[in-house]
Amino acid sequence: MDDLTPTGQALSSFLRLCGTRVFEKRLAELGRRTQSGALQGRAAQQRHALEFALARVADSCGSQRVGTAERRIGDFARCVATLAASLPPLARRRLKDLVEAALDGEATLVPLFHLVRTAELHKARGYSVRFCGLLDEAAHDITIARDGVEAEIACETISAEEGRPMHRGDWYALVDRINPELQTWLAAHPGRYLLKMTLPEGVTSGEHLAELHRRISDLLQAEKRQDHSEGAVLKLDPLVLAGAQATAPGLSAQLRAQFGREAHLAVTTGAEGRGVFVMAARAGREDEVSAAVCRRMAIAAPTRLSGRKPGILAMFLDDLDRAEWRALRTTLELEGAARRFLTDPSARPVVAITCASRMELYGLAEPDAAPGGELRFRNPLHPASKNAALAAAVSSSL
Repeated sequence: MDDLTPTGQALSSFLRLCGTRVFEKRLAELGRRTQSGALQGRAAQQRHALEFALARVADSCGSQRVGTAERRIGDFARCVATLAASLPPLARRRLKDLVEAALDGEATLVPLFHLVRTAELHKARGYSVRFCGLLDEAAHDITIARDGVEAEIACETISAEEGRPMHRGDWYALVDRINPELQTWLAAHPGRYLLKMTLPEGVTSGEHLAELHRRISDLLQAEKRQDHSEGAVLKLDPLVLAGAQATAPGLSAQLRAQFGREAHLAVTTGAEGRGVFVMAARAGREDEVSAAVCRRMAIAAPTRLSGRKPGILAMFLDDLDRAEWRALRTTLELEGAARRFLTDPSARPVVAITCASRMELYGLAEPDAAPGGELRFRNPLHPASKNAALAAAVSSSL
């Protein structure tokens, strides 16, 4: 990779840190995951978008052809490499361990990039930054300082799945499992169908998922219209949507409007367009993503912040799509939950909470992303909440 652009140089330095063979092995593994099923493969591409973006930069040989998202991700890779070069050997080893862990199993690069992005945000606001977690093995990740005032920052990443009664990953696995059977069924029963599923407790285990698959199969084979049990209510009806054609581009939007943003939806189209089968599932209770974030904060505040300095919880909400992230902000659901948490005794060390998602990480514009790169909620009960030196880091963004 001669005559590299800054993006190409960033990738080269990052690969030296994690090891080219380690990265190539990771890409091969992720490539296999993308072939695991239509929806599960798409989910793997989304979850590991950072790794795939870095691979595209490598394929471009550092040319200017890479897109804005790739350049931005390349910038964060550069931040990681620059940080590694600035650290003493023991701390550099800890960072290398973090990189290697991020490229293994179900992990992603998101927590690491959230860490360096948080540091860069505060540098841009005029703070000096020290990576205490790497340098001193402190419980918090970063200390920021300005005008003689310091604050601790703990960077936390939480999956939105923790607040969903039925995980999207489970739904994708179910749809990929049942889709071949639906294709066969549609060939014998051409038409338009809607299978509505009400799952009072969501899906709680792999056994529950397998049982749901079996019940759907049995319903179709027996040509029944309904199946009721304590764990699931299934109802098969003709698909009726006013003015919608089975192949119309607006079908998904109409289904979402009818069943709501929290419903799990899947559309299977028969061979040669001879039929369409829609599955719509809802849990018996609403998603509680904001509540899950607060539960994580209640654990992090007393364990990751010392209480000797003002503390900031930098929360990264992963596994959200644009519409879901926008809804959490526009409905003020996340703000309300965060402010309620700040009244809890466990929030005593916290001077502010920040929240971000992949939309901010990728540098998307409003309304998909929060203005200023994050949501921020100041704790008016903290003694340092009105400290002028901390204002840029703690003042509420709403």
